[in-house]
Amino acid sequence: MCGVAGIVDSLGAPVEEGLLRSMAGRMVHRGPDDEGYYRNGRAAGKGTGRVSAGLAFRRLSIIDLEGGHQPLDNESGSCWLVFNGEVYNFRQLREELEKLGHRFKTRTDSETILHAYESFGFRGMVERLRGMFAFALWDEERESLFLARDRLGQKPLVYYLGDGRLEFASELAALLEDRRIVREIDWQAVYHYLTFMCVPAPLTAFKGIRKLPPAHYLEYRNGEVSLERYWKLEYLPKLRLSHDEACEQLRRNLLEAVSLRLISDVPLGAFLSGGIDSSSVVAAMSRAGSGKVKTFSIGFDEEKFNELPFARQVAAHYATEHQEFMVRPQALEVLPMLVEHYGEPYADSSAIPTYYLSRMTRGHVTVALNGDGGDESFTGYRRHFANRLADRYQRMPAVLQKSVKATLRGLCPPGADRADLRARIYRFAEAAELERPRRYLRWVGFFSEEDKRGLLTDRVAAEIGTADSHSFMEELFAQGAGLDGADSGLLADANFYLPNDLLVKVDIATMAVSLEGRSPFLDHKMMEFAARLPSAYKLRGPRLKAILKDAVAGWLPRSVLKKPKWGFAVPIGQWFRGEMRDFLCDHLLGGSARGRDFFRPDRVETLVQMHLDGRRDLAHHLWILLMFELWQRTFFD
Repeated sequence: MCGVAGIVDSLGAPVEEGLLRSMAGRMVHRGPDDEGYYRNGRAAGKGTGRVSAGLAFRRLSIIDLEGGHQPLDNESGSCWLVFNGEVYNFRQLREELEKLGHRFKTRTDSETILHAYESFGFRGMVERLRGMFAFALWDEERESLFLARDRLGQKPLVYYLGDGRLEFASELAALLEDRRIVREIDWQAVYHYLTFMCVPAPLTAFKGIRKLPPAHYLEYRNGEVSLERYWKLEYLPKLRLSHDEACEQLRRNLLEAVSLRLISDVPLGAFLSGGIDSSSVVAAMSRAGSGKVKTFSIGFDEEKFNELPFARQVAAHYATEHQEFMVRPQALEVLPMLVEHYGEPYADSSAIPTYYLSRMTRGHVTVALNGDGGDESFTGYRRHFANRLADRYQRMPAVLQKSVKATLRGLCPPGADRADLRARIYRFAEAAELERPRRYLRWVGFFSEEDKRGLLTDRVAAEIGTADSHSFMEELFAQGAGLDGADSGLLADANFYLPNDLLVKVDIATMAVSLEGRSPFLDHKMMEFAARLPSAYKLRGPRLKAILKDAVAGWLPRSVLKKPKWGFAVPIGQWFRGEMRDFLCDHLLGGSARGRDFFRPDRVETLVQMHLDGRRDLAHHLWILLMFELWQRTFFD
């Protein structure tokens, strides 16, 4: 796992070596083991060619520890590569390419990219890659830069286009090392952040800077950009497999995906939460013959957040080398560091325990497998079941709908915690009568359109114009026309929640401590198989992830199979009423925040007081505002 950066100037202005080194220097945590740079003749001021190009690289050594230096060139020296990620099928690709006459000088997975480009072209090459990646390939002869990102968006890549040049980097902070890029807030991006607690691609919180979307590649040539999508997850037609056949195929796919991710020249282990996904990965690792598995878990003092008893059962079942760490999160200790690494407002509070788990794990291994992606392929969230129920609810006579809604609404007391069962039932009642895009947004979103318009000052509202966060959901669900409620929700999760929230969190939290995370459930062949399974196999009545649980029933303790989903949450609502109360008030109600003239002070004060008084649970809304204020102080003050 690494950090990449670079500049191509179509007007021929030299690329400064000092700037490339500064960009790489901001990503030392992504690659503490090595660094490398490339500048073509024009960039070095030697007058060769018409276009200047420079590449920068920081390396976390995983495969071919001695021979994996980058930037890496091809046999003729006409193409140069900086690569972040892993190509899990590189051995098969290498064998194919050697038969075509290519000669390799390293044992790395990254070198296969250069040779595959020569034989298959860029699209043909990237379609053959099985892995997680974000990379740049500079073709000196064509004077063309290619950028590519993996299918699900596990590895990040941001870029800036302006003044005749394109600049890119793995992280926003590295890109902002170029002082010519003006730090200006993109208010439409922030408007969506208030709802989603993250900035959705291709936007970033900075004007002029964009994220390369997952499953896309970009070519920059002659000062022009072209963007192409090379992969899409398809849910139809459905596979015609019996239940037993589907279970057998699922087990084979999981074992293959895990085995591919055990290739490493450095120690590796696994995150083990005690949930079905991470437990299944540990079981598959044990079956893959990788030796005694190293597992890592964290726990919490608050019982409802602590899954350690289940993790211990799995660790004991497979006799793993198990390490635990009780987390008493010191949010004030790690928040400034996390805000800087994320580079833009990001308000998923589970970033805190994910960071602590990563830090503890990095003390023992360099690579850790995880269970990410299982929920988004096999219906792991209650909203998947709720989506199916809501479809049925909409088919009820209007008079019956009204009666059901009134009954459910009466179950929820004022101020109920968002995670409380009664609060979830109430949210279901509110959303059940809406169309799927707005229903999904109600379940996963926080500030509503009305809330945001009441919160923002007139000055900011004028900059936002007619932006509407519903548009993201409407576009996604339009792609799922013809799917049932469960599959349409999975499609939205895979294309929106995964790349914009979950995978951003995991990449930043692991890379902050130089740990590589690998996700077998995000293997694109595994996801393609899961997508085309009948949804009745994945969601059987209210039973979530039914087919996955049936497939691994012989692998795991019965208590783990029956365990309800807990999530990886932290008690931020309690923190705000306790140890973080003063911090919250100082940051949201103090002079700095008021002086920005971004949010209406009276509205912010009302939100704070309603939460502190216990009238409503607004922990996530306040966390969103707090992360935005911390981002302001880090990148603008």
